[in-house]
Amino acid sequence: MHSREEKMAAFGRYLDVLDTLREKCPWDRKQTNESLRPNTIEETFELCDALMKDDEAEVCKELGDVLLHICFYARIAEEKGQFDIADVCNRSVDKLIFRHPHVYHPSQVGAPEPRPLPYGVAQGERLEGAVESVEQVLDNWEQIKQKEKDGNKTVLGGVPNALPSLIKAYRIQDKARHVGFDWEHREDVWKKVREELDELEAELKREDKARSTEELGDFLFSVINAARLYKLNPDNALEHTNQKFIRRFNYVEERSRKEGKSLTEMSIEEMDKLWDEAKESEK
Repeated sequence: MHSREEKMAAFGRYLDVLDTLREKCPWDRKQTNESLRPNTIEETFELCDALMKDDEAEVCKELGDVLLHICFYARIAEEKGQFDIADVCNRSVDKLIFRHPHVYHPSQVGAPEPRPLPYGVAQGERLEGAVESVEQVLDNWEQIKQKEKDGNKTVLGGVPNALPSLIKAYRIQDKARHVGFDWEHREDVWKKVREELDELEAELKREDKARSTEELGDFLFSVINAARLYKLNPDNALEHTNQKFIRRFNYVEERSRKEGKSLTEMSIEEMDKLWDEAKESEK
């Protein structure tokens, strides 16, 4: 691994190259926040794909692509006189320090000497009490965010509107949990899941599309809630299932071609048999 000096030099070289491209490359020179945004979304999803595959080389590559966009946006802002990459780093560091009083203010956990507060944070803003678990850290995190000068004004204010719906549901529920709005016993959630499933089935039988859509949303929300209570990430779980389905379906398609048939020519029984073969091949 590299030393701190080598890391700093590499980041400086990165910024130097970005500055050169911004000045001399016709494509880089014409980019704006708006033009870069779709590429940023794509690069973020490519990073997520690499992370799910646990592909070390691809993760490294995609992290670089995402970093490029972060630095590019900061460079554009610098040209407008708004802020630069140093402001991005400093604000992030100050936020991390402020949200970790159990680390940066050891007096709160019994240490003899407190470390310095970040710039602009008053002494009275420290949290009282020791922090001994991950759950306490997360609870404090949500409460501290609402104390920040430019922080969230409501509990759910920090949930981005543009988040994919499944992830958004999880984040909404998780944020509500940190202020005590949660099931007392996680087993109780299953009654809610079954209740929502019954309501969905009833509306489907009535063939009321609008009400069925609403009840489907309630049912999915309750299942996501159950996953959260049992410390399972529903987005990761669904993506693993997506990938599993793709593998098995590709197997069925490949085998059908070897048998000289297209999928449309195969019966459901034939496809089910190949599907079972695909499952067995994964064991």
